[in-house]
Order: sequence, then structure tokens, then C-alpha cells
Amino acid sequence: MTKQSIFGRISTLVRANINSLLDSAEDPQKMIDQLVRDYTNSIADAESAIAETIGNLRLLERDHEEDVQASTEWGNKALAASRKADEMRASGNTADADKFDNLAKIALQRQISAEREATGAEPQIAAQTEIVDKLKSGLNGMKDKLVELKNKRSELLARAKVAEAQTKVQDAVGSINVLDPTSELGRFEDKVRRQEAIAQGKIELAASSLDAQFESLEDLGELTEVEARLAELKAGGSAPRQAIEGN
Repeated sequence: MTKQSIFGRISTLVRANINSLLDSAEDPQKMIDQLVRDYTNSIADAESAIAETIGNLRLLERDHEEDVQASTEWGNKALAASRKADEMRASGNTADADKFDNLAKIALQRQISAEREATGAEPQIAAQTEIVDKLKSGLNGMKDKLVELKNKRSELLARAKVAEAQTKVQDAVGSINVLDPTSELGRFEDKVRRQEAIAQGKIELAASSLDAQFESLEDLGELTEVEARLAELKAGGSAPRQAIEGN
């Protein structure tokens, strides 16, 4: 019953469609890890069952070989006893001839019994051999599936890492939007613009102060000329130059 259960489990696992199982799984990585554990445990159980089955088969084969050998030996003994009986009978020793014939019959009976044992074991040996072959084939299939599972796991983990890296890159790129005034780059640009405006304001303020200084110089020149003319009037009593030039 145990062997049949293991054989059925081997058949089920070998026929399993790994890709289909992973496609339908909510968490493929957890699914594949569980499958690896299941296959590993089932392989260990199968190896133990196959070893036991092979051991039983080898016992049957040895028993069969012993029966075949016993049949041959009892046949040889029957032949020897029969020939001895013929020799005794030829020499007129009927009593001993009958004795050896009886021994030949006993040997033949033993030979027939050994032959029956050997013949009866042959179907069982054939069936056990077939089971062992199927178990070995199934075991090899499970080992191939286990390799496939491990390769799938490595592939799945590599794809997950690539997807994670792509997501991080995409998130990083998405966070930098030069058109978004609330982004870090937008705030930095606004800060630079404000600094530029302040610098421009300082330049304009400095220029305005310089113009005022020049204007004060011009006013000072006009006042100086007025003072000069006033002094001239006081000294000479003449009319201003512009009025004299007008006459």
C-alpha cells in the first residue's frame, strides 16, 4: 500500500506542469519554494521505497536461482540413481535396483518441486522488475523536475531583482519633474531666480545711487556759477551776462 502511494505520488509530481502552477500562484516564489521542499521529500521517500523494492526483487531472484540450481541438482541425482538401478538390475541385483529407482523417484519429486517454485516465482520477479523500472524512471523524472524547479527559482529571483531595480529607477526618474514647481529641482530653480532678482535689484539700486550722485554734482555746479555771478555783480555792478548779451 505504501509503495503504491509513493508510486502514485511520483506519477503526479512528474506530470505536474510547473509553469501552470506558478502562473496560478498568488506568490510564485513561495509556491516554488514549497514545490522544491515537496519534491525533495518525495525523492527521499521514493529512494527509500525503491531500495526496499530492489532488495525484495534481489531476494526473489536469488531464491529463483537457488530453485533452478536445486532442480538441476535433483535432476542429476535422479539420473545417477536411475543409472545405478539399471546397473544393479543388469547384474541381477533386483532389490538394490529397486532401491536406487526409488531414490531416483524421490530426486525427481524434489526436482519437480524446485521447478514449480522457480516457475511460480517468475511472474512475481517480472512484476517486481517492472515496478522497479517504473520507480527508477519516475525517480529520474522527479530529479529532473527538481533541477527545473531550482532553475525556475533562480530565474524568478533574478527577474524579481530586475523588476525591483526598474521600479526604483522609474520612481527616481518620476520624482524629478522639471516642469513641476513643487519638485526639488523646481524649488531650487525658484531659489536661483530669486537670488538673480535680488542681485539685479542691487545692481539697479547701485545705478540709481550713482545717478543721484551725478545729479548732485550738476546742482553743485549750478550753485557755484550762481555764486560766481553774484560775486561779479557785487564787484562790478554790471548786469548778468545773459541780460547784457540780450541787449
